[in-house]
Amino acid sequence: MGNDNVVIRLNGITKNYRMGREWFPALKGINQEITAREFVAIMGPSGSGKSTMLNILGCLDGPSEGKYFLNGKDVSEFSENRRTEVRNKEIGFVFQNFNLLPRTTVLENVMLPMLYANVRGKEARRKALEMIELVGLKGKERNKSNELSGGEMQRVAIARALVNNPSVILADEPTGNLDSKRGMEIMEIFKRLNQDKGITIILITHEPEIGDLAGRRIHMRDGHIERED
Repeated sequence: MGNDNVVIRLNGITKNYRMGREWFPALKGINQEITAREFVAIMGPSGSGKSTMLNILGCLDGPSEGKYFLNGKDVSEFSENRRTEVRNKEIGFVFQNFNLLPRTTVLENVMLPMLYANVRGKEARRKALEMIELVGLKGKERNKSNELSGGEMQRVAIARALVNNPSVILADEPTGNLDSKRGMEIMEIFKRLNQDKGITIILITHEPEIGDLAGRRIHMRDGHIERED
């Protein structure tokens, strides 16, 4: 099977969508490996297939053809319930629009994934507080998320993505709703998590200056991987 440190292996991943009477190929036979502790940016213009790639990597959708192995397990064969479990325990998501519960405190937002994983009470609270401190929001635990700035909301989203110790963090345009200063602060957090904590990070972006901060860049166009650097 090759390298033991491979977290993600894609073998011939194809994804077709129906549009009216036509079938549209969003991904065309993607082969790719991502190893533990890598920081990878998936880049490309709108319509290049990068969002479809994110949905498959995040077990939000399955491929039409091909195999997807996450930590050696063939998740392309999993039932919807099993995929939900994988999403909660093995993947941390960070989205462009933060996806926080608005009238809920920072602490409650960060604790949420642990409720689904049946981590309760003191243990959940301890872990959430640890992650809130890690992203630089100590002292804001009781603030409601709608009282925070955009940069702070994205920090909460990162803390929430980390609480179940995922093997991969998937970040979809995480700086898209932030000004360049706040965007760079968020990228610094990702770099620190990758370098100091060894977390594998996959970032989707169309911004070259954001992609340049990753260790490896995968450029997509028209459902293919065009090049890597």
